[in-house]
Amino acid sequence: MRPWEGVITEEELRRYDAAGFGRPSGIGRRPGLIIIDVQYRTVGTVRRPFWQAIEEFKTSCGEAGWAAVDHIAPLLALFRAKGYPVFYPYVSPKESFDAGRLGEKMPSIMQIAAKGYEFVPEVAPQPGDALVPKKHPSAFFGTPLASYLIANGVDTVVVTGCTTSGCVRSSVSDAFAYNFKVLVPEECVYDRSPTSHRVNLFDMAYKYADVKPVAEVMRMVRDLSHKAAAE
Repeated sequence: MRPWEGVITEEELRRYDAAGFGRPSGIGRRPGLIIIDVQYRTVGTVRRPFWQAIEEFKTSCGEAGWAAVDHIAPLLALFRAKGYPVFYPYVSPKESFDAGRLGEKMPSIMQIAAKGYEFVPEVAPQPGDALVPKKHPSAFFGTPLASYLIANGVDTVVVTGCTTSGCVRSSVSDAFAYNFKVLVPEECVYDRSPTSHRVNLFDMAYKYADVKPVAEVMRMVRDLSHKAAAE
């Protein structure tokens, strides 16, 4: 089953298929892993259901975030074992001058305790990983991420983190605009809204990215060395 089944109707799927949307892009020769905003502020310091989690951090997605962390961790371990680069776009503590429109739409983001900005240890950066502080949803807007990817020879980005409907989607569409191949492991992204999560996975799959189960993405990454040897 695809994540959007039961939300997107068969009629809508037929329309997209008839228009030629949703064709696969595949994987290139050198992938880079992007882990967006996997901080305590988006999952909580312990595993709790959503309504309990937001008592700690209003921006938490609760158990959905921790479920994604469980899937990101082995994917990250694979990238490290293969020597492929890892990038961490993240929100840093905000000052009053950072508020802008985001602070107007989401005042709670201006009130997060310092602990919330720490990376979740299970998928935290290591020396040599690229840290990319950002002020807006897209990991590309106003950051050097594109130049980091180019400098590392990356032609495919594997995008994980949160939220599916916000920072993930905007980063995916920008990566697509820069002509990177884009893979989204569906279990490795999360959102506070299950419906929005599923709809945005559908939109990304049919317009900007290959949305696949994480096991399939990991198989594709493992097979790259065999593919290169065959060529």
